[in-house]
Amino acid sequence: MKSMIKDTLILLLITVISGGVLGLVYQVTKEPIAIAKEKKTQEAFREAFPEAVSFEEDGDFSEAEAEKVIKENYPDTVIETSMYAFDADMNVLGYVIKVLSTEGYSGNISFLVGIKLDGTINAVSLLEIKESAGLGMNAESVLIPQYKGKPATIFEVTKTGAAKDSQVDAISGATITTDAINNGVNAAVSYFNMMYGAQVVTTEGGEANGTEE
Repeated sequence: MKSMIKDTLILLLITVISGGVLGLVYQVTKEPIAIAKEKKTQEAFREAFPEAVSFEEDGDFSEAEAEKVIKENYPDTVIETSMYAFDADMNVLGYVIKVLSTEGYSGNISFLVGIKLDGTINAVSLLEIKESAGLGMNAESVLIPQYKGKPATIFEVTKTGAAKDSQVDAISGATITTDAINNGVNAAVSYFNMMYGAQVVTTEGGEANGTEE
């Protein structure tokens, strides 16, 4: 009986000490992890819109309104926020739309879609992806670059080679990942076109003078 009590106390002591050590490790690593995550986010914003020097959330953004725009066609995608992209003189260059896709093969995929005022996709940059190595994880090198510089239109996935701007080549062996990201890009494009629209640029002054009808 005494031996059982002693063993129980020892196990309890080990548990308490282990819990304390884990708590200490968490407190020590929490701030560096947060800093690293913020640094990665800022780098992703710069990748989505390299010309911009600062970003600011669109004060009129509403997640509920964003859902209305995309829920019918992209139910597994969430538009989390929309940011203005500014140059050094605080002129709006375009928008960076943050997207979360819940239809990835191994979990959620989070990324940014940068779209210029004229309705051209500046770039797409990944924030978080945990797909299969050698397959879905090839998204950054195979799929993401295909959107750069293309008109912000609805994209379709092809396995036979993209023949026009509105097509992207699927990642070999990773159809689910491809569809998840492509649907997310299409959701961002739909939101941009609905809320902002491509700006008409004059040939005289080079300034935006309205919104295309």
